[in-house]
Amino acid sequence: MNEPLDLRLGLGALAGWAAVLWALGHSAVAVALAVLVALLTAAVLAFAGRWQPVLLIGAFAACCSAALLAPLAVRLHLAHDGELATLARAGGEVSVELLVRGDPRPLGSGGAAGSPRMAVDAEVRAVTVEGRRTELSGAVLVLGPSGAWRGVLPGQRVRLSARLSPPLPDNLLAATVLARSEPELLGRPPWWQRGAGQLRAGLQRSAAGLPELPRGLLPGLVVGDTSRLDPVLEERFRVAGLSHLTAVSGTNLSLVVGAVALLLRRLRASPMVIALVSMVVLVGFVVLARPSASVLRAAVMAGIALIALATGRQRAALPVLAATMFGLLLWQPGLAVDFGFALSVVATAALLLVAPGWALALRRRRVPAGLAEALAVAAAAHLVTVPIIAGISGRVSLVAIPANVLAEPVVAAATILGLLAALSSVLWLPLAVLLAQLAGWPCRWLVWVAEYFGSLPGASLPWPSGVRGGLLLAALSAAVVLLCRRPAARVLLGVATALGVLIQIPGRAVLVGWPPPGWIVVACDVGQGDALVLNAGQGSAVVVDAGPDPVSVDRCLRELGVSRIAVLVLSHDHLDHVGGLSGVLHQRQVDRVLSSPLPEPAGGHRLMLSVLAGHRLRLEPAVAGQRIDAGQSRLDVLGPSHVFLGSRSDPNNTSVVLRATVAGVRILLPGDAEVEAQDDLLSTGADLRADILKVPHHGSAYSDPAFLHAAQADLALISAGVDNDYGHPSPLLLAELARLGVPVARTDQQGDIAVVSQDGRLVPVVRTVRSAG
Repeated sequence: MNEPLDLRLGLGALAGWAAVLWALGHSAVAVALAVLVALLTAAVLAFAGRWQPVLLIGAFAACCSAALLAPLAVRLHLAHDGELATLARAGGEVSVELLVRGDPRPLGSGGAAGSPRMAVDAEVRAVTVEGRRTELSGAVLVLGPSGAWRGVLPGQRVRLSARLSPPLPDNLLAATVLARSEPELLGRPPWWQRGAGQLRAGLQRSAAGLPELPRGLLPGLVVGDTSRLDPVLEERFRVAGLSHLTAVSGTNLSLVVGAVALLLRRLRASPMVIALVSMVVLVGFVVLARPSASVLRAAVMAGIALIALATGRQRAALPVLAATMFGLLLWQPGLAVDFGFALSVVATAALLLVAPGWALALRRRRVPAGLAEALAVAAAAHLVTVPIIAGISGRVSLVAIPANVLAEPVVAAATILGLLAALSSVLWLPLAVLLAQLAGWPCRWLVWVAEYFGSLPGASLPWPSGVRGGLLLAALSAAVVLLCRRPAARVLLGVATALGVLIQIPGRAVLVGWPPPGWIVVACDVGQGDALVLNAGQGSAVVVDAGPDPVSVDRCLRELGVSRIAVLVLSHDHLDHVGGLSGVLHQRQVDRVLSSPLPEPAGGHRLMLSVLAGHRLRLEPAVAGQRIDAGQSRLDVLGPSHVFLGSRSDPNNTSVVLRATVAGVRILLPGDAEVEAQDDLLSTGADLRADILKVPHHGSAYSDPAFLHAAQADLALISAGVDNDYGHPSPLLLAELARLGVPVARTDQQGDIAVVSQDGRLVPVVRTVRSAG
């Protein structure tokens, strides 16, 4: 007979979690008052519990809430009212000494013309203002250029010049540190962090010989290192419901610790020895993987289990999970708003409480044991996590269960072989390379599963985002589970679900009607940036610029059916034109890459060279007067005639300017060329006449009316982001185009824009998608 579930600690932990969620949006004084209210409530309920024992559970929940809120009130006071917070509100320039707490993580650029940036979690140790050094303490977020922070390990002390500002919306941070200089390293990180850094770097070296996509995936599977994971593949994992594989969780720890325990059992070690050795392995793996929310949760769970193994005492799964939640929230209250933490907790609860019963039910229906467990685990985890994922992303995956069933069998092999490769990389690199090559085969399978399911048309459905959307889906999921208890309802729901998926996925591809037949050029909706596609024949295209986001431009090219790029032209090195380069190259053949002769800004140029080198592609500077034939497209390079220096924007004015001809239609593509470059083209007498004008610089005001008039275009395309910070397109420019009688199509209002020829007229055909602006 099954023991009844002990829900007391679970209810207390949930009450404490809700209390911390509330507290993070309020002041320290309000939280302190809430502690008093919680203690008073606990006392009243405990007194009344003498007659109604059920009220004792409420008293316990109130005590748990008070226990979490009391230290949080102190933290909030120190973060908001301490000397560091006061300096941040003043916004002065300082020299600050920091202790790095996590690996630097990449962010977007600091604007279209900015360089890639990094965010670093750190703690302040001292601040120097006007020559006066003061020892201070407080959690901060550091923002700085990406190149300067690469290779800085957790535990490293650094000094840098910076400007302090109030924190971004996070009540536990005392300040945001805007770096003004590169970090100066002070001393060395602790030995264990240096060792972990060497192992992580060794794993990347070992995997260097793998194909690009498995090469970036393997470190993510083994230690959660997604720094080299292809962004488009990462999006495929998310759509397919496989993103949990690249976040270190209980699965990784159970595989690693389980393998060690199995080996020790074969050697007939005692339970105490197995527990102690496994604990050492557990601690080492946590350091290697970095103590993120999911790693900490999984580690504490496994640690309690190991203690139980050593002492021989029985343990209940739910109280262990509840104790883990409570302890982690006490240590790091910020986890209360961490979606990864929430996903980790609910998935673990489902695997402990739901999956075993479902697997047993499937085995009773003569489903093979291995398949029954795989289906039960995938379905249970998906059921409880999908409301949270839908609340975050506003979408629901329809393919998560089959994708997880196909992926699960190879995860163990990839994880164990990858970890062995990391460990052996510091001893003998050839052995590590061999192990990484072996791990590459299951990684290839995972890439295929993610690519197939994640790129299916209609693989996910839109859903209301936010708390309300998540709660609505949770209620719907609970209703489905209750209905499935009835055999007739179960059959009906199964048939309806199968029919819905069969109609949604193949039907989406047929009914969407994209691209329109005979398309000539497409302006992709990539947000605040440029990405234009010229038809060069079946499956082939010329691509001009890559936009700021790899996922958006890959989506556009995939939906156009582009598998080969005859010519890729990058007009200049601003990130709103080259930031999405990896998305253009994702699993596509590229024959030739041209770019501006000016390698500025440096950050965008470095990014471009790095991505091209990873695909073994060579960069050619475009030369005025070049003519390039690419299938049914022809390109004439009109400019730049020289490198601009000292103009309002040298990179913009040194943009590659093209006149393309596709199926007899002339298209003028001036990149971000501004007034100086436009006047230069006019002075050379270049033939600027075109049927279609891609308006320069997203429709900014820095265009010469004479240039717009010289194009004599029948249609103007403007690529800009919704509600962008630059005010593009400019009302002055729109007024000038209206005066010239040129109709305008805009990606910020209409989404993807394809131009077709109908009865001798150029007609824009639009398809609304929403990219970040």
